[in-house]
Amino acid sequence: MYTARSEWEEFLEQRKNKAAVFLAAVLVSILVIILRLWHLQVIEHAALATRAESNRIREVILEGPRGKIFDRDGAPLVESRPSFQLSVIPEDVENPEEALRQLADRIVFEGDDPLQKIKQSRPFETVVLKRDIPREEVAFVEERRLDLPGVNLQVKPVRNYIHGDFAAHLLGYLGAIAPAQYEAQPDVYVRDDFVGQYGVERSFERQLRGVKGVKRVEVDAAGRELSVLGVAQPQSGAELRLSLHYATQAVAEKAFEGRSGGAIALDPRTGEVLALVSKPSFDPNLFAYGVSAKSWTGLLSDEWRPLQNRVTQGQYPPGSTFKIVMAVAGLEEGVITPDTSIFCPGYFTFGNRSYRCWKKPGHGSVDVRQALIQSCDVFFYQVGRKLGIDKIAEYSRKFGLGLPSKIDLGSEETGLIPTQAWKQRVRKEPWLPGETISASIGQGYVLVTPLQQARMISAIANGGLLINPRVTGGDNGKRPAPQRLEVRPETIQLVREALRGVVDAPHGTAWRLRQARYAYGGKTGTSQVVRLKRDG
Repeated sequence: MYTARSEWEEFLEQRKNKAAVFLAAVLVSILVIILRLWHLQVIEHAALATRAESNRIREVILEGPRGKIFDRDGAPLVESRPSFQLSVIPEDVENPEEALRQLADRIVFEGDDPLQKIKQSRPFETVVLKRDIPREEVAFVEERRLDLPGVNLQVKPVRNYIHGDFAAHLLGYLGAIAPAQYEAQPDVYVRDDFVGQYGVERSFERQLRGVKGVKRVEVDAAGRELSVLGVAQPQSGAELRLSLHYATQAVAEKAFEGRSGGAIALDPRTGEVLALVSKPSFDPNLFAYGVSAKSWTGLLSDEWRPLQNRVTQGQYPPGSTFKIVMAVAGLEEGVITPDTSIFCPGYFTFGNRSYRCWKKPGHGSVDVRQALIQSCDVFFYQVGRKLGIDKIAEYSRKFGLGLPSKIDLGSEETGLIPTQAWKQRVRKEPWLPGETISASIGQGYVLVTPLQQARMISAIANGGLLINPRVTGGDNGKRPAPQRLEVRPETIQLVREALRGVVDAPHGTAWRLRQARYAYGGKTGTSQVVRLKRDG
């Protein structure tokens, strides 16, 4: 009896202990749940609320189209056209590999691996897979929308250069925004924006770019739009009217067909660019929605350098056009007068070397007018010898040679106007007198851009004002005023009359170009440069 009672009590004691352990486990579990709920609702409330809202509410960026670009008379040159862009939101794509496999049945992806782009992106970041997709690919995606959660088609404005490569180096092109550009203005751009990277598109980026809008939408678990909660409409960029004259540009483009070189036409009164041609050229439409690696490599490896703007970046010996500067410097410094006559036998002997004139029989006795009209090398050899290289450089800079013109295109080279100090600093050699003789006819170390030469001759045409070239028309109080050259009016007038004779006088080097309908002047020039097969 005693033994049985003890066993029963022991059994009850074990049951009681097990119940206590179970109760303790339940209480601990409840406490853990309470603590977890407290942590989620108090500690992580803000983060989880934002995440939940992000899963339900999305902000869709609405692009503000870039402003249109017109010529001076209102002829459209650049506009924006609608296009479809294929993109995904990683958070909404259950199986990226399967989604891309389905898309690859009809869509060809170029550039970076789309799967890697998705994996390397943030969950709710829009990842662009392909821009400007054709209509048949749009239809293919639309037919499978229910099977492709997270895959979206968006309407995006794409830049359209209406006339292809027409004035391409002036208009420029767009390119994918660089990280530094985005980081400088993250409130203005998004990471997949295209911005002006060259020419007018770059120089006037701030005016041309549109202001983005935002559409707040409610989406389902697959990222499909359910309703629109609100819209802040985008704004188009400002329209830009250039000084470019379409008809003048067209004539210049035609003249350079099949040739390599550059040409610029300036209004000598205002500095407005009427035409700018650089050949060979490129089609800016290649860049409008992202240039392919193949096209970009082809442009960079092309020996004719189609991306170079020869008008502002090409540096060439000016040849006989430099004689304009020499004539002005000689007259202003008194080393010659309007009546000074120099005999040209067809060569000039200096030291133990003979420098030839382009006309082997020589020009005979010529004054400064005839020296310009007939482009006599011997006359200017002697003027240069008397002036010296430093004085030649001084007058060259008065005419803007060797200096940036600050045209509103950017990427401008300055050329080179040598001096004794320059050669000693750069070459570690003294200047030689014979080098002055070569420089006197725009050879040797002398290098200028076509734009600089246009400014130089404009200063003769307008009576002595060094204009500031610009690609937009109209008045703008922020533009610097033209500089009055420190040259006597009678010197400018004499040179201007001589340049008229280059075309009108019987022995003028451009006499064959004269036309009774027009009165104009100019200066011919030939340089000793390495000629390529397609040079014009």
